[in-house]
Amino acid sequence: MRRDSKLSGVLHVLLHMAESTGPMTSEDLSKLMQTNPVVIRRIMAGLRDQGLVHSEKGHGGGWTISCDFNTVTLRDIYEALGSPEIFAMGNRSESTECLVEASVNAALTGAFEDAEALLLARFGGVTLAALSTDFHARRVKHGRVCTVSAAHKA
Repeated sequence: MRRDSKLSGVLHVLLHMAESTGPMTSEDLSKLMQTNPVVIRRIMAGLRDQGLVHSEKGHGGGWTISCDFNTVTLRDIYEALGSPEIFAMGNRSESTECLVEASVNAALTGAFEDAEALLLARFGGVTLAALSTDFHARRVKHGRVCTVSAAHKA
């Protein structure tokens, strides 16, 4: 089963955008995420609706950051993406008359809810600024310059 990597990809793109000296086009961003520019525009539109990014059309236009990295958390980004399902696992049937399945559902549902609450709390404790700080520390440690092409060398 393929994992949903949209959150990871959007965080990746936002950090690159923060390092950019100007707007980045959907084509530029699509290369980072190895996807179609239409997919990027759709994702970025949701972030724009939440006030996290801004777009300008035309020559010299593109996407820019419009939020404060010190206050925006991973949870904010997760919610801006529409709060996608966190777990691929779930109950076989949500409504059942079988008492065995009802017991299984009760145990699993409680565990899933606890795990999701913990994960969302952790997301809420990590800001984009913290990710940026970690990136900069890694860049210094590895002695790399910050360009899209340099960041993506094997």
